[in-house]
Amino acid sequence: MTAKTVHKNLGLSEISWRSSLGVTKTVLIARFKIVLRYKGAIVFDMILPVILAALPILLGVAIAGQAAAQNFEDATGTENYKLYMLIGASTFIVVTLMLWLVGYWIRREMETGTLESVYASPAKRVEVLSGVTLYALIRSLMAFAFAMVVGSFIFQVDLFQGEMALALAFVVIGIIPLWGISFAFGALILKVKEADSLIQVMQWVVAFFMGIFFPITVFPPFLRYVALSFPPTWMTNGVRASLLDVAYFFGTWYLDLAVLLAFAAVLPLVGYTVFLRTERRIKKNEGVGQF
Repeated sequence: MTAKTVHKNLGLSEISWRSSLGVTKTVLIARFKIVLRYKGAIVFDMILPVILAALPILLGVAIAGQAAAQNFEDATGTENYKLYMLIGASTFIVVTLMLWLVGYWIRREMETGTLESVYASPAKRVEVLSGVTLYALIRSLMAFAFAMVVGSFIFQVDLFQGEMALALAFVVIGIIPLWGISFAFGALILKVKEADSLIQVMQWVVAFFMGIFFPITVFPPFLRYVALSFPPTWMTNGVRASLLDVAYFFGTWYLDLAVLLAFAAVLPLVGYTVFLRTERRIKKNEGVGQF
């Protein structure tokens, strides 16, 4: 039963914070119950970063041989190209899962005709979306942790050679802006009524600007500024700098972390506002029940 506060003899009720959390929890549990029917999807999420990291690692060894480490150090500031690639691939799966899972949820609800039913329920939009995004967050962090641990064994790299606590801080804080980005991406799905093609394009655009396999310093100035306006770029470089002692963008960890905190403070609100405005515009015109 949901907890309610009854107003004075008016028969009205106000949903309490406990019931709001209950909605989020219910949506979260429902999403995990569904995905646990398809355990292969979770396993694939966890091994995909290792596979992605293995491709440039094997290619570099095949082309450069014993000189691979030295050539990579000349370009990036670290000879540990294996951990460099593993970090990039693992942070990439966090970002892409946040976009995938939120985008596919909205599109699936539209295709099955249940999105309007969700809107007609007493639950607030933010409570339902929080449950979906929290599910995406947990699943992406599971994939990140598994990939980093398993990849460290496969590639024979040491995860604890740098500042692990600082690296985790960059991951945790870097995830917060992703909430806002996922809300904005959900708004785009609502607008164009398409998920597959958008996600397939967006995930590689994201990978490009994050610099999952290379430093963004190789970009020309304009593309470098575009990449720096994307929060996952700061998260990826922050983790690398913490563990591999490569350069922070602003030279010190606290300045880079401050930028990430600024993104975390602004983007969730901006993304949710964009989602609500897009939703209102669609409901006013064609309606959210349109396929």
